[in-house]
Amino acid sequence: MDRNLALEAVRVTEAAALASARLMGRGDIVATDRAGAEAMRKAFRSIAITGTIVIGEGEEGESDVLYAGERVGNGNGPEIDVALDPLEGATICATGGFNALSIIALAERGGFLRCPDTYMDKIVVGPEGRGLVDLDKSPSENLRALAEAKNAYVADLTVAVLDRPRHERLVVEIRRAGARIKLLTDGDAAAGIATAKPDSGVDMLLGVGGSSQGVLTAAAMRCTGGDMQARLRPRNEEEAARVQAAGITDLTRTYTLDEMASGSVMFAATGVTNGDLLRGVRFFMGGATSHSVVMRSRTRTIRFIKATHRFDLKPEY
Repeated sequence: MDRNLALEAVRVTEAAALASARLMGRGDIVATDRAGAEAMRKAFRSIAITGTIVIGEGEEGESDVLYAGERVGNGNGPEIDVALDPLEGATICATGGFNALSIIALAERGGFLRCPDTYMDKIVVGPEGRGLVDLDKSPSENLRALAEAKNAYVADLTVAVLDRPRHERLVVEIRRAGARIKLLTDGDAAAGIATAKPDSGVDMLLGVGGSSQGVLTAAAMRCTGGDMQARLRPRNEEEAARVQAAGITDLTRTYTLDEMASGSVMFAATGVTNGDLLRGVRFFMGGATSHSVVMRSRTRTIRFIKATHRFDLKPEY
């Protein structure tokens, strides 16, 4: 993939973030999510790719915008697999919370794990923990290994966990190990990616969250040199049936980072609200500022971009 494609991808996440941020705090989750999706879909029209969405806003028939299987791009470029979430954290944005992002990841054909929308048990760490953590180990074992690699005490580490009843036992185990905890109302993708940012204050992500967000996190970690493992965790028989229909029969299988995102991968995200990874959109008279990150797995180049947008001069995508 052309390296300039990564910078083009930022234009897509910026468009979605700007649209969603307009509705921040207004309490309408559906409208906030829809605004980002429609803006992202429109922005894709100017990108020179022949893209196929493999991780999107649901399956065809479940969503009419950016669904799995939909073609995106202007059709004049390379065949690309696309994973996206126009608004990771719709509830966050609608309530004015933290860690809402607009995200896309691009890979060569077959580069992303194709799984239906279900749940996924995850462990994510930055580059220092690469090869040292394992989902089959206890939280205390993983924390001790990461602390040793970082030349720190377990008490110095912070673990991000979604604040859900299903994580009550996990939270107890982490506290017993001596680490600090950052409970997330939503948005585990942002926290997972933040483990690779030294000044983010997040050292590890643990727990069960969305599978789509898991694949997007894996794409980012491929670009940062971090590490991740995951295991599918369907919530009910219907989701289990969908997973099996997708050709995944072994629900005990642990997926490595390279099995979730492989080959040449590009990743872009723009902050919608302030968070562990990026600052959110800020509006001013006639325009706005945005903060984004764009990464490539081939060179592990990571660029943070602050952009100023003038709405009177903004092109129609």
